Amino acid sequence: MEQTKEVSVVDVRTPGEFMGGHVVGSINIPLQELPHRLDEFKKMKKVVLCCASGARSMQATAYLRNQGVDCVNGGSWLQVNNAQNN
Repeated sequence: MEQTKEVSVVDVRTPGEFMGGHVVGSINIPLQELPHRLDEFKKMKKVVLCCASGARSMQATAYLRNQGVDCVNGGSWLQVNNAQNN
């Protein structure tokens, strides 16, 4: 589920958390930056959002869906990472 033409994995944690470990190929757009970076999301075909526990990615999913972005909550980045590797 890494970033491809079809699916983009977006980690909404802070840059510090992201640097501590993340899904290979994912991009980091912290939750508080979403409103300012909507144009980036609207260029993506399918977005899988993740964070530490799934709570912030759930908030991000609700917000982005309201803005017309096709996205799903992948939960924690570890869950997305495991799904990608299996």
